[in-house]
Amino acid sequence: MTSGNHSTITEFILLGLSTDPQTRVLLFSLFLGIYFLTIMGNLMMLVLIRVDSHLHSPMYFFLSHLSFIDLCLSSVTVPKMLQNLLSERKSISVEGCLAQVFLLFVTLGTEVCLLSVMAYDRYTAICHPLLYGQIMSKQLCGGLVWTSWGLGSLDALINTLFAANLDFCEVHVMSHFSCELSSLFPLACSEVTANFTVLMFSATLHALGTLILIVYSYAHIISSILSIRSTTGRSKAFSTCSSHLIVLCSFYGTALLRYLMPSSGSSLQLIFSVQYRSL
Repeated sequence: MTSGNHSTITEFILLGLSTDPQTRVLLFSLFLGIYFLTIMGNLMMLVLIRVDSHLHSPMYFFLSHLSFIDLCLSSVTVPKMLQNLLSERKSISVEGCLAQVFLLFVTLGTEVCLLSVMAYDRYTAICHPLLYGQIMSKQLCGGLVWTSWGLGSLDALINTLFAANLDFCEVHVMSHFSCELSSLFPLACSEVTANFTVLMFSATLHALGTLILIVYSYAHIISSILSIRSTTGRSKAFSTCSSHLIVLCSFYGTALLRYLMPSSGSSLQLIFSVQYRSL
């Protein structure tokens, strides 16, 4: 590939979700409403967990951090998407794009880790109820949360530093509403093999590590629930982890549909991206 220079391109053009003015107004109203509900819902969750002493338990401690991550994740891409829906020139600077990539990696990476931590929390509550308070101490819960943030940030830093060394020239149109690392590769006029290798290795390691913990936890949870003789006991045990299980299926299901599809910029692919960010 031909080598270029970062100064050749200072911004990217984001094609977004639609070029039709009326459709863009409708999409702006729709996503503004969703964004407002997401912000208010997560803020209310954070305040409620903070002020209600009955919710000062490990499960709600993790849930408060998950709500904060959802706030951050929505705010990384949605405001810029809303601005571009009303703008004729849908652009983002190269530096702004790399910052968006970094923040997406941090929030998504941390969220995946927290979901696996919450699976372990449910495993401890159902499989070792008598030792739950002793095992899930404040020190352990705090350590697990900060480890999740640390892993997400490390993953983001490594991939973003590699991306910062890419050269972009001539082609600068992105068939997307936000910056994603995989969307930058086709726009680079420098070699991207190292970037792609780092991305695949880190994503695989991150995803498999958390998925193994989730599968291990739920395998023991299901085994414990099935060993309960009373129907009432089974229902009560299952209800304690059903909401988390639904979030897991939605998160991983949408992620698989989004990232296993070819990076074509199709409407279906963009819809899955929006849904993935709003979970």
